[in-house]
Amino acid sequence: MDPFASPIELLRPDERALVEAARRFGREQVAPAAAQWERTREVPRDAIRAAARHGLTAIEVPKAQGGQGAGFIAKTLIAETLARACMGFAFSLVNTQNVAARIAAQGSAAQIERHLAALIAGERMGGTSLTEPGAGSDFPAIATLARKVPGGWVIDGEKAWLTNAATAETIILYAKTAPDAGAEAIAGFLIDARAPGFERLPAYGLMGGHAIGAGGFRLSGFRVDDDALFYPPDQAFRRALAGINGARTYVAAMCCGMVAEALRVALDYGARRRAFGRRLLDHQGLRWSLADVAAELEAARLLTWRAAVLIERGEDAVLAAALAKKFAVEMAQRRLGQCMQAMGAEGLREEHPFGRHIACARIAGYVDGTTEMQNERIGALLERNYL
Repeated sequence: MDPFASPIELLRPDERALVEAARRFGREQVAPAAAQWERTREVPRDAIRAAARHGLTAIEVPKAQGGQGAGFIAKTLIAETLARACMGFAFSLVNTQNVAARIAAQGSAAQIERHLAALIAGERMGGTSLTEPGAGSDFPAIATLARKVPGGWVIDGEKAWLTNAATAETIILYAKTAPDAGAEAIAGFLIDARAPGFERLPAYGLMGGHAIGAGGFRLSGFRVDDDALFYPPDQAFRRALAGINGARTYVAAMCCGMVAEALRVALDYGARRRAFGRRLLDHQGLRWSLADVAAELEAARLLTWRAAVLIERGEDAVLAAALAKKFAVEMAQRRLGQCMQAMGAEGLREEHPFGRHIACARIAGYVDGTTEMQNERIGALLERNYL
């Protein structure tokens, strides 16, 4: 791979067409509505259905199962381009796509028949539920308990900080099968949130990113049949962690997308606005400030693309993904405000994306492992990779 080329060059023609469809969809349907979604704290189901008509709820689902059959690089580029318009929406959509792709790849025939078509059509939304009120990054500390009973399982517990919690019907749920055991007792279940015993809790009132639909739910005597078991206890913990490098990489891509859009808006304004007889962009101070943004954006993109290529090739991406997420998140948190400052008070207006993007850059610092967790992961690999 040419380190200075976009990974778009590695895509098949159909994958390129899908990325272009996502770009048009983001520009024409997501961007004009994003501020309204945030104002009304809405999870835009109609937009998810519209995205489904472009194949964006089934990016990685094989074509034989009704999906697009695209690879991880295409998914990463789609995440970046949609986040330019609204990271909350991009994150919500990708999480539904992830559930569809996992069911297609790892589900039983009955699970595929019961859930996949509705997810692909955007008629159901998906979510993956690990976190609990008392267990975040410490995944083995979850307390939700699944008790084996004849013909199935009874599950009790409470989950928190679930993407799409406000709306998801199809959820991959992780629970302990023995109360005092560790990671080896965690199992994964594919559950329907419309069944008895599922209580959806109010969505969280966040400082931004409400299109993510973050919140929680409570299970009380929630019964599932044996065929709801998605990952048995000897596989679930490993399966849950297997996707973390991909998640860190597409979150990094979303940060790049937000900064790229903020830089575009600031440059456009600076090219049109005049002060002291010259365009703002003709003032060295502003040019240099935005040059710093551009330099770090390109560095973050290269780290992100490297991780995406490794993941698509099936190679070890633990360090690459952690580096990409750490750098891209910190870059976005620094540089989005700089783009906003380049427009003065004009940048405060709601029609510009700065406020939403700044809030979502903070969210990006928590999802799929905090920045501190990335430091821990990178630190653990320093001797092996840099000594």
